[in-house]
Amino acid sequence: MANSESGHPPRLAYLVSRYPAVSHTFILREVLGLRAEGFEIHTASINPPDRAEAAMTDEERSEYKSTFCLKRTPIPAILAAVCSSFLAAPSGWFRGLFRAVRLGGTEPRQLALYLAYFVEALMVGRWMQRLSLNHLHVHFGTPAASVGMLAARTFGFGLSLTIHGPDEFYDVSPNRLPDKIEAASFICCIGRYCRSQLMKISAPRNWNKFEIAPLGVNPDDFPPRPEPSGGTFQLLCVGRLAPAKGQMILLQAMERLIAGGRRVRLSLAGDGPDRAELEKFTQANQLQDYVVFHGAVNQTQVRALFREANAFVLPSFAEGIPVALMEAMSMEVPVISTQITGIPELIESGKDGILVMPSDVEALAEAIAKLMDDPAFRQSIAAEGRRKVLRDYNLPVNIKRLARIFERRLGK
Repeated sequence: MANSESGHPPRLAYLVSRYPAVSHTFILREVLGLRAEGFEIHTASINPPDRAEAAMTDEERSEYKSTFCLKRTPIPAILAAVCSSFLAAPSGWFRGLFRAVRLGGTEPRQLALYLAYFVEALMVGRWMQRLSLNHLHVHFGTPAASVGMLAARTFGFGLSLTIHGPDEFYDVSPNRLPDKIEAASFICCIGRYCRSQLMKISAPRNWNKFEIAPLGVNPDDFPPRPEPSGGTFQLLCVGRLAPAKGQMILLQAMERLIAGGRRVRLSLAGDGPDRAELEKFTQANQLQDYVVFHGAVNQTQVRALFREANAFVLPSFAEGIPVALMEAMSMEVPVISTQITGIPELIESGKDGILVMPSDVEALAEAIAKLMDDPAFRQSIAAEGRRKVLRDYNLPVNIKRLARIFERRLGK
């Protein structure tokens, strides 16, 4: 169990753009895992949850009830945070305000955004002061990290980040990622590709801030499943229905497979801005008997879908290192994904999965057909996939690794 020199457990705040959230379950697991290691962690969320309480798991519901949500704070409480932080330390207040103005620049919309981030930073700061917390950790380098950066500047807190990519790497200037690297005392990178992208935009003097802290899944929560039998080959894709995930390529591959006489069925689990367009394509190409849209699903439902799947397909155009792939591999569901960004750190094509080039419909259809036609190969890569997770993406092991990073960096 982790303990500081004074005998007390390490104490810190976690700030996330939305917590809990369907697509950020790995953060919830991380928080719970660190608490099991002896850490005292308090959570704050910029936005409300993405679901009603009734749709949450018991763990999510418990976290939701104990999480400070900025955008559900009454206006009088917001004004009180602004005024009390000014009265308590006017020099810090102006220091944070000047940083917000500098980051916002002369473009009115950007300036307004950073002034709003400053107000949110004051709310986070006062919340942390009430809990006697002095270190803030933020997941993702997007607006929540902007709030965290301003809170650290205003109140003198320690700041650390976990960077996932790839979104942060595409919007480097608007997200002020180089400024966040400068402001943070250390940064956890989920993989080596992620670290390389941060190195690309930062001075070598900052490279010692970067720590490799892989994500993972608990293999006990995602145990091997017996491969389902039956005449129809069941494909599963879990992920937000958004352009980066490439689900349209998968539907086009499905069209080819069905036209070739293949007995295949696809389950799409997730929701998002692309759903209407994907459903329209499904209807227009008479795929409605072969494609099921499940919408957003919780972890219990995801595990049930994995048990029914013969293969898992994630045809992404942009990713970090997807946890959904780790979950499938842990359950010995053979996986197909794309040769991009951090995915090759997780999957060695032909050994523990199959990787195809992004946007290649024909290659994706051929990879699915190969799994359908070669049961021995399917079983081999499925077994190797779980071995990879057990070795490199085992959450209990990686949580201990993350805990040691925090202890070392925070001097505990």
